[in-house]
Amino acid sequence: MGILNVTPDSFSDGGRFTNRDAARDQAEALVAEGAALVDIGGESTRPGHVPVSAEEEQARILPVIRDLAPRLSVPISVDTYKAATARVALEAGARIVNDVWGLQREPDIARVAADHGAPVMIMHNRETIDPAIDIIADMLRFFERSLAIARAAGLRDGDIVLDPGIGFGKSWEQHLEALRRLPEIVALGFPVLVGVSRKSLLGRLHDAETRPVDRLFGSIGSHVLAATLGARIVRVHDVRPHVDALRVVDAVMGRPA
Repeated sequence: MGILNVTPDSFSDGGRFTNRDAARDQAEALVAEGAALVDIGGESTRPGHVPVSAEEEQARILPVIRDLAPRLSVPISVDTYKAATARVALEAGARIVNDVWGLQREPDIARVAADHGAPVMIMHNRETIDPAIDIIADMLRFFERSLAIARAAGLRDGDIVLDPGIGFGKSWEQHLEALRRLPEIVALGFPVLVGVSRKSLLGRLHDAETRPVDRLFGSIGSHVLAATLGARIVRVHDVRPHVDALRVVDAVMGRPA
């Protein structure tokens, strides 16, 4: 999954792709490098982000989705937790909903997805960080609630992907724990998405302070580990290096390319 942020304040590439031509060029480059999905977001979810209205979010993403949907050979997912934004994005040509609040911030988003026949990506998240909890147990409870919402809305299990939410609502140690115990999430029987690309938790493992763009090798290491432990989708900024690395994983694990 290639990342396309059409926001002025995303942690890694904020402001680079707010222009429609720049967004188009980046999306086409992601696909050319091997992305099987392009994830378009109009609201930054980085730590300390400023929430935006649904109207502002839609003003950012809808022109880009309308422009790209007929051009791209791969599906577009819309990165939003707002039901109204998901609805208009799907009407504009997006085909998947990627919700960083796991259908729980605005549960009506599940019905919107079901009405459009759109798969959903359900990410674990927390309002606050609690280093004392068992983060996997918390995820399992969270996903149980999310799955109940999805099923009640008419979504099929085959249209659901789970995401442990690396970088969201967890301590540094809990991020590592979530990756280490990923097979416990995979065991739920749904495809699992992992996104660690360029995130600050990788910077803690470097000898010196790094910019997000300088965290490529840590991103690849994290995603290779995740794929080895059962993840089927990785959400990345740098597609080509990940494609090359993950082809090795697929070959060794005997998975189809």
